[in-house]
Amino acid sequence: MAPTFNAIGLAVADMAASLAFYRRLGLEFPAGAEQEPHVETTVAGGIRLMWDTHASLRSFDPGYRPAPPSGGWAFLCSDAAEVDRCHADLVAAGYSSVNAPWDAPWGQRYAQVRDPDGNVVDLFAWTGPPPG
Repeated sequence: MAPTFNAIGLAVADMAASLAFYRRLGLEFPAGAEQEPHVETTVAGGIRLMWDTHASLRSFDPGYRPAPPSGGWAFLCSDAAEVDRCHADLVAAGYSSVNAPWDAPWGQRYAQVRDPDGNVVDLFAWTGPPPG
């Protein structure tokens, strides 16, 4: 049997700040999760998203050092207007815009913001039928 893809992890400096950002995008976490060193939520398709504080990661890997952000997640919005609203909401809440909403040539309304750890988060909606 081959391994089964099951989870994606994100290392964070401040759990409360990170969860506040992702709650604005509709992810749900248990009450009090901000105080935990490890937090998970399950999204569509059964994939788990996991958050670990830098201190938590160092607890089992003393050589752990945070690397510069190099990845990110994409959130599907219901339509172009929701992309614009989500981007505006996040920027108004103090998060950095990477790219304001635009109509991308690949058939999506697209925008990008940075989460509290500097990861780029994409917001998108199909402007026509999705491929496939």
